[in-house]
Order: sequence, then C-alpha cells, then structure tokens
Amino acid sequence: MTTTHQERTVAAAFEQELVTVPFCQIAPLYLVNSQKKASIKFRQIATSIQDIGLVEPMVVSRDPQNLGHYTLLDGHLRLEVLKDQGKTDSRCLVSTDDEAFTYNKRINRLATIQEHKMILRALSLGVPEARLASALNINIRTLTQKRKLLDGICTEAAELLKDKQVALIGFQILKKMKPIRQIEAAQLMVAMNKFTINYARSLLAATPENLLLSAATPKKIRGISREQLDLMERESASLEREVRLVEDSYGTDHLDLVLARGYISKLMSSERITRYLSLHHDEFLPAFEKITEGEAFAS
Repeated sequence: MTTTHQERTVAAAFEQELVTVPFCQIAPLYLVNSQKKASIKFRQIATSIQDIGLVEPMVVSRDPQNLGHYTLLDGHLRLEVLKDQGKTDSRCLVSTDDEAFTYNKRINRLATIQEHKMILRALSLGVPEARLASALNINIRTLTQKRKLLDGICTEAAELLKDKQVALIGFQILKKMKPIRQIEAAQLMVAMNKFTINYARSLLAATPENLLLSAATPKKIRGISREQLDLMERESASLEREVRLVEDSYGTDHLDLVLARGYISKLMSSERITRYLSLHHDEFLPAFEKITEGEAFAS
C-alpha cells in the first residue's frame, strides 16, 4: 500500500521560532485577582523569575480577527509577574491551536519526592542554599527539611509515593513508624487516594506501639482514650485487609458490571421486552431504565 505525502505529514503544534510580543497585544483568558497574587504559587513564580529569569515561555495563539494580537493560552501568572516587575514584553511560544484546555488538562504537578531530588541535584551542581531557597520562596530551614525528606523513609515506601502530592509533614509522620508500617501506610494512602496530613495522623494513631520507632512520641490525642486508640488499630487493620481484597477483585467486578449494563441496555432497546416488563414486572422497569441511562459504570 502506497502512503501519500499528505498522509505522512503531521501538522506542527507550534511555530518554529519564539516571538517577542508586547503585553498590550496579549489578551488573557481570565484576570488574575488579588487572591491569586497572594498565593504561595504566585510568590514562587515571582521569586524564580526575579532570580533566574523566565524559564518557560508563555503560550499564545494568533488572533485571526486582529492581526498582530494574540490570545494567552498558558502563563497567566507569569504574565502578571512580569508586569509587576516592570516588563513590557516577553518572548512567547506561538501555538497553532487555540484550545487553551489542552495545556492545563495535561499539566503534571511536581511531586514532593521529585522536588526533593531536584533540590539535591541543584545543590550537587553548586547552587548556594540561600539562592535556591530564594528561588523556591522558602526559608533555609524548610529547604533543609526538603533536602532531608527521605532520611528515615524506607525505599519501598518512597517508591510508592514518588509521584504523589504528599505534604512535608506527612513524611515527618511516616518517619515515626517502622519500615514495615511505612509501607502499609503508603499503600493505604495510594489505595484511598488520600495524602493529607490528617489522614497520615490517623494512620499514625492507628499504628500499634510495636510498629512505632522507639524515639517516636507516645500516641496521645486529646479526647481519645487508650481503648478508643486500640479500637482504631483493629479497625485500621480490618480496613487494610478489605482494601486489599477489593484491589484483588476490582478489575473482574468492574468488567462484570460493564457487561451486565451492556446486556441490560440491549434488552431495554427492545420494545417487546419493555412492554412485557411493564405488564408483568413493572417493579423492575424503573431500575433497569436508570441503569441504562446512567454513566455510573462508564470507564
């Protein structure tokens, strides 16, 4: 089979060269309010641009109705930071597609462990701690904590959480557990998709004394008695077993539900069957209709 030139051509998503665009010719999709300007993320971007300049160019698309003007697709915070710093233009990446959702929908947030490795790499290349802390908009103490993030965390638990957004305090809580309990806690976090500090504290509270490090502070939670903590430990162990059972059967159960829904949808598409149900089994008809109309089992 012969492939034509047109079939082999892939349209470029961006223009080949960066373009310097005055800010007065860029139309943002939304305005950055004072609340966003007060956020930690905005301050981090501002400090980073101040110290090392703009690393990632903004993404714009040409306005087909107004020659020389552009629509800002990605980089609204960066634009406001540059304006606040007195800049009037910036080099931009010009997209051939004006679909703004493409960028934010596929964005990957930097995980805590990935940030830790980035910090170690920067320090190994000779970047001073003060400059690195300034670029990240954190103090030296926090930088030190991020640098020592995995000290006391077993390799297996770190591997489970390597791409998760876990708070710094969450890792400090895990360090109070022995390695086997760290792995169990990490598995529960992933299975429940909960990486909050409160959830980590609840896992610590439900950890038996023999799975805590000797240096860990004894579990004392205001308003909770020793008997209640023992109950939490038993419930936590039971939950772990149930989660593992669900994990083992989830794929098969989901497939069964999808097939069952498809079969019921096929039955309900027949007028003869729906008429028969309405006459002889009208108690089933509303439930079947709800199953065929809903998207509960859509993958």
